[in-house]
Amino acid sequence: MIFPDIQPIPLPQMFQRYRANISRSLRDSLSQQHSDVYDMLRYYMGWVDENGRPHEAMEGKALRPTLCLFACEAVGGALEMAMPSAVALEFIHNFSLIHDDIQDRDEIRHNRKTLWAVWGDPKALVAGNVLRVVADECLHQLLDSGLDYDRALAAGTLLTEAYLEMIEGQYLDLQFEGRHDISMSDYLNMISRKTGALIRCSLNLGAVVGAQEQGVGDAFKESGRAMGYVFQIIDDVLGVWGDEETTGKPVGADIRRKKNSYPVVYTLGTANDKDQKMLNEIYEKDELDDSDVDSVLAVMDRLDVKNQAQQEAEKYANVALESLAPVELSREARQEVEDLAHFLLVRDR
Repeated sequence: MIFPDIQPIPLPQMFQRYRANISRSLRDSLSQQHSDVYDMLRYYMGWVDENGRPHEAMEGKALRPTLCLFACEAVGGALEMAMPSAVALEFIHNFSLIHDDIQDRDEIRHNRKTLWAVWGDPKALVAGNVLRVVADECLHQLLDSGLDYDRALAAGTLLTEAYLEMIEGQYLDLQFEGRHDISMSDYLNMISRKTGALIRCSLNLGAVVGAQEQGVGDAFKESGRAMGYVFQIIDDVLGVWGDEETTGKPVGADIRRKKNSYPVVYTLGTANDKDQKMLNEIYEKDELDDSDVDSVLAVMDRLDVKNQAQQEAEKYANVALESLAPVELSREARQEVEDLAHFLLVRDR
């Protein structure tokens, strides 16, 4: 498929279709616990303020649970059978974000203070760990939803393996910090774990819950693998060239943080000897100033890195669609997959 343009488009309709059910199920899963740590989690999810009072704040797109529910219905499964997996995926994702915020010292997420910025590192770490266990408990409801034992066991195994991969990817990301000799294969291996594991698992889980044929789950798994690359490469593009009013970060933000993102890894691996020497000198500094960021951006412009990254993401978007070609899907479901791939390519936040 040739994607028509790179202008931002609205969220695909599937996000609206599942939003209310996902939100209600997430809230129900945290509604019965009344200790302070659960108020911290409800705050992080955007449902209460810092004092535990009801408060509606910005929430995420719920990408992963949406993909899970879509895949389940697309292969003929019932929505309620996949909901425990969808909720578990979103909680695992947020568990990872709580820990990421601590490691990256990010004080703001979704326009509000992060857990560690409000309650400190130790309590935030505990809250994140609690949310991971809550996610595991959600999977116990798969049998109650009508799923047979073998598929429920397979679903639990898939999710556990996926978030282990995700944690391994986060470790690699931390291990790469301060280095500027990361190869593109190193980078792709890292993001396939840190970002790709849960996205891949979301589609795979939904298909496994919704259909009994293993080949169907495998096809959705491969589609999710490619979509994970699309998501992170575009995320990295936004971290360098995203609009400040939309992303909340200035142009070049990830350069200033010396993050080993796709544009940086590609630039360091492609620049000529003169530029390579200058880039190495810049990245040896403890902190980068505006002129350093401008110098890196200038090299990226000469190498046309932004367009190259966009083309690479488009290549993976096509792989995501081709992976589902053997699966019998309705015309509407196949169109929604195309809409999703297009959205991931052109999103602006």
